[in-house]
Amino acid sequence: EVQLVESGGGLVQAGGSLRLSCAATGFTFDDYAIGWFRQAPGKEREGVSYIGNSDGSTVYAGSVKGRFTISSDNAKNTVYLQMNSLKPEDTAVYYCAARRPYAYSWRLLSSYDYWGQGTQVTVSS
Repeated sequence: EVQLVESGGGLVQAGGSLRLSCAATGFTFDDYAIGWFRQAPGKEREGVSYIGNSDGSTVYAGSVKGRFTISSDNAKNTVYLQMNSLKPEDTAVYYCAARRPYAYSWRLLSSYDYWGQGTQVTVSS
């Protein structure tokens, strides 16, 4: 059974840090790229960051660049999202998703094969 399980969310004050984890089972992890997305109440789901499966290349949304870092531990089939200098506007449910190499934008939600259930991140001011 394919599963992506996010963890590490919680409540943090503005300026604080959290590290999210996305643990993958049931598929060949090395064959897939992983994206992190978030969805705030009343807003559309948006891309946060992405890590390629072959060369480990990374991409960030402008709103998190310089504050968030995505990394992958292929031995553990886990991708991490280190979030520093958190802001109240980072409050959302964070999801990870997996897809095979794809020609279209990493932000394209429909290009992902598997999704996790999400983890809540709340940043208080």
